[in-house]
Amino acid sequence: MANTPLIVSFGEMLIDFVPDTSGVSLAESTGFLKAPGGAPANVACAITKLGGKSAFIGKFGDDEFGHMLVNILKKNGVNSEGVCFDTNARTALAFVTLKKDGEREFMFYRNPSADMLLKESELNKDLIKKAKIFHYGSISLISEPCRAAHMAAMKTAKDAGVLLSYDPNVRLPLWPSTEAAIEGIKSIWNEADIIKVSDDEVTFLTRGDAEKDDVVLSLMHDKLKLLIVTDGEKGCRYYTKKFKGRVPGYAVKAVDTTGAGDSFVGAFLVSLGKDGSILDDEGKLKEALAFANACGAVCTTQKGAIPALPTPSDAQKLMKSKSK
Repeated sequence: MANTPLIVSFGEMLIDFVPDTSGVSLAESTGFLKAPGGAPANVACAITKLGGKSAFIGKFGDDEFGHMLVNILKKNGVNSEGVCFDTNARTALAFVTLKKDGEREFMFYRNPSADMLLKESELNKDLIKKAKIFHYGSISLISEPCRAAHMAAMKTAKDAGVLLSYDPNVRLPLWPSTEAAIEGIKSIWNEADIIKVSDDEVTFLTRGDAEKDDVVLSLMHDKLKLLIVTDGEKGCRYYTKKFKGRVPGYAVKAVDTTGAGDSFVGAFLVSLGKDGSILDDEGKLKEALAFANACGAVCTTQKGAIPALPTPSDAQKLMKSKSK
């Protein structure tokens, strides 16, 4: 592990309460299962499950749920030196409805939750400087002081020559308005080296047709080394200054799409951490994205995000079974 590059994930970790029966509304649910969630934390756990090295930076309520989540990070081999606790705020909760097709609706309890109260003075900047990749989302941009901490963390990473990886993970109910969401998400767009968006997010951010290359290319910027668009079970598309293309996905029986995108991101970052040249070598990039697609697909075959994260052999099994 000594030579394994460190990937630091920044942002929120919360508890998802998922109805114990699928396809019913929150009001109709009679019971809920609690599942650890929060995209940046899922990515950190995905990385370690695939044999990478990750750390998580974020804030939790000094409550049973907060300590439970940090223990889950530790159990999953994620470095928790960047974690802190707030005695006055609770750990965030989300109630998630799984509709018949495995897609999700969210209702959040964060007013304000501990993750929103992370301050710049609480950042473990040494940990960020040691990273090869610094990964984050957009939820930490919604309110202060967390937004200022997020900006400071990005600057620390950039100044130390760390690659910046951004997955906005749009969660509209958390933003004051649609306009605020678009503006907030785009406010740090031009800093990232790598951006991953879903086809739905392309539509949301551009108000255009996500299938069209010129619409996707409007999201490119000068510093961006790679833009990835995930297309659900159809796989993903990639865009760099030199080349663009599509990598097909893997058809599986999806039970719950939670964490699939995070599993994809974790898998891709592990490959990138091992070999930075994949950003310039189209053949290597396609291999890394095929592996990421397989990891995303495996993750949808079980409920919950972190419990469903695949090992390398899970992904390789799926890739073998589908290659004719």
